[in-house]
Amino acid sequence: MRERWEAAGLGVAFAVVLAEWAYRIVDSWGGGYWVAGCVAGAVVGVLALLRRRARLWTAVAGLAVAAVAIVVARLFGLPAEPGPGVALALSVLVGSALRRLPVPQAAGVGAGGLAVALGSQFSGSPHSAVLALNLGAWLAALAGGLGPRWLAARRAAAAERVRRSERLELARELHDVVAHHVTCVVLQAQAAQLVARKDPGRVAGSLADIEAAGSDALAATRRVVGLLREPGGPAAFGPAERLGELVAHFGGPPVALRLPDGEPAWPSEVAGTVYRLVQESLTNISRHAPGAGAVTVSVTQEDEELVVEVTDDAPPAHRNRGRLGGGYGLVGMRERAEALGGTLSAGPRPEGGWAVHARLPLLERATARGTSAGAGGWERR
Repeated sequence: MRERWEAAGLGVAFAVVLAEWAYRIVDSWGGGYWVAGCVAGAVVGVLALLRRRARLWTAVAGLAVAAVAIVVARLFGLPAEPGPGVALALSVLVGSALRRLPVPQAAGVGAGGLAVALGSQFSGSPHSAVLALNLGAWLAALAGGLGPRWLAARRAAAAERVRRSERLELARELHDVVAHHVTCVVLQAQAAQLVARKDPGRVAGSLADIEAAGSDALAATRRVVGLLREPGGPAAFGPAERLGELVAHFGGPPVALRLPDGEPAWPSEVAGTVYRLVQESLTNISRHAPGAGAVTVSVTQEDEELVVEVTDDAPPAHRNRGRLGGGYGLVGMRERAEALGGTLSAGPRPEGGWAVHARLPLLERATARGTSAGAGGWERR
């Protein structure tokens, strides 16, 4: 719908410019001299309206029509070309190409636009105003195309830096995960040796425990390594600290922390993701919701998944966090949740304030095999 309104507005602008130009040509040159320039302007204008279907070829065709108009004006002594209509349409075509096309193609279109602008001096009746008009339109196309392209490149580079930093954090976490599970295997192997000397009949059970611990280690390693792969991009993985300590050190409004009863033992990568989601959400509140009076952090366990929700009551005037994905922290949070097979959303609440909502599947449940339950999750105090 937005593109249709833009196309309609642009079409009206082309029509007004061509009508005004035709009127001025008739007034100063007489009847008939306006036809060639207006036909060229109308053709290039239509190409500009169709540019989204094939940006390269519509730009090349528009430049070709403008070049032909210059030659025709030269041969038949017509008003200098490109006129205002052609110049406006070329500005749209060249700007669109510079913004979206690959660098070699965009550079070629930009050079072609400059050549056409300078070529206006070789048309029928050269005039400095015509050259100034076309050079101005070319510069406008340059600014309108390269400006957004540069900003997009900066955003992409910044996002890649964030992902690279997060991959390094995940590499450290991988070391911790592997060390934890391998330690469990070693301890159970040592216990199996003792059992073998005292009660050989229980060796089979000990070996089954060692096999299960090894499988857990492989599964956890695969999940963390999967987060390091390039295509999806990882998210930040905070240290395995207690949520209570995180909330206690939060410098913003009071935080109500709600955790499941008992001492939950979740896979370390899931526990670390929950910590990271809460940490980033509280950081966003301190930065972008200065009017918030209270914050609620809720972590609940529903069947085979965890539900994490962080809400605040900031009034609309203080909600300046944009849509999900607008900030690199939210990008990392969402990618981390999706990498574990979960979902994350963020946005304003109907009753006021802001909410971050995530669902994370419990890929495995920690079992008590002689190891501390808190090693893969956190303790609450």
